[in-house]
Amino acid sequence: MDNGAECYRKFLEGDNDSLTIIIRDYKDGLMLYLYRFTNDIFIAEDLTEDTFVKLYTKRPKFSAKSSFKTWLYAIGRNLALDHRRKHPFLKISLDACRNMKDVTDIEAAYEKTERNAQLSKALYNLKSDYRQILHLVYIEGFSIEESGRIMGKSSKQIGNLLYRAKKSLRSELEKEGIYNEKL
Repeated sequence: MDNGAECYRKFLEGDNDSLTIIIRDYKDGLMLYLYRFTNDIFIAEDLTEDTFVKLYTKRPKFSAKSSFKTWLYAIGRNLALDHRRKHPFLKISLDACRNMKDVTDIEAAYEKTERNAQLSKALYNLKSDYRQILHLVYIEGFSIEESGRIMGKSSKQIGNLLYRAKKSLRSELEKEGIYNEKL
């Protein structure tokens, strides 16, 4: 049982401080993932908050069929999908997103080197599913199976999506004059 699952179990037993620990440990990563999904930092913040509010109010059952983090990210993604159905996304320019203070603060915690910043810039130009799978696998460290559970796809679909996402990312990086043989 991972730390998040243990804290959630304690929370369900009445220890509200355990939810605070969960929020502290998972908030930034979940928000960045939801930002990659929505392309809007303010919506991502709201969805992150909604995810934790859902834990607090609905107290959904964690069955331990996956890691706690996988389960939590799937809840967040489902809320994002619901939001997308109810509110079609407004298109905003990527330059405007890059200039937002909140975006820079969140990404600065994750992207400490210039190389990672260039990689992040290339990610902005990818399709939403490509950004999501690359974020889940390479930034969050989820397995193919866990990523499939979060995104609601089979392992085979995730493997194919990851292949296409890496190919697309390679192409974006090459446009910027960056070549990486590992992709």
